Parts: sequence; structure tokens; C-alpha cells
Amino acid sequence: QVQLVESGGGLVQAGGSLRLSCAASGRTFSSYYMGWFRQAPGKVREFVAAVSRSGSSTYYIDSVKGRFIISRDNAKNTVYLQMNSLEPEDTAVYYCAATVSGSYYRGSVYDYWGQGTQVTVSS
Repeated sequence: QVQLVESGGGLVQAGGSLRLSCAASGRTFSSYYMGWFRQAPGKVREFVAAVSRSGSSTYYIDSVKGRFIISRDNAKNTVYLQMNSLEPEDTAVYYCAATVSGSYYRGSVYDYWGQGTQVTVSS
């Protein structure tokens, strides 16, 4: 069983930055791929970024490449999402999730989810 708790969301102006954190319980954190997803009002949840178990490989949707950075610290059981050059289109609830599957871009393969943190980007 893994429990995930996100933090770091908030209100920021376009062009600004935020860093989201996701703290995981349990002693098997390094066994999981970790992903970030987001859901904007009226839209379906979408994959944003993922990081491999060791942190050596990262994956992003095209719209955030070059602006967002996902990383993890297995000693602290924490995954991060550094978000730079934020745009109003990034406004959403952001969720972290954990999976043992390598199909990191598919929400359906994730076993554990956090409660979400709101990110609002004003224009």
C-alpha cells in the first residue's frame, strides 16, 4: 500500500514558476514509476510527466517539454514537478500517481493516486 500526498500548488501569474512535491509512504517507493497527471475543468485527465524507478529516465507530453522537469529523491520518498514558464493553459488539478507498469503514459495502469493539488495560472 502506498499513500501519496501532493503539495506546492497555488496561484501564479503567467510566466511564473511552481514546484509540486509528492510525498509517498511505504518502503517500496523506488519500485514504482511515478507520474504526474492533470485535469482541467471540463476536460479529461491527461498525462503530464513520468520518471523511471531510478530517476534516470523522464517522459513528458509535448506541451510541457522544455518547461517542466520531473525528478525524484528515493531517499526521501518524494517526486517533484518543477513547472516553469507557466501558461494559463496549465491551470488544472495536478495529481501524482505510482505504477509498477512501464506504460507510464496510461492513467489506467497507475495503482495509487494522490488527492491532487490545484494550480491556477492567471494571464
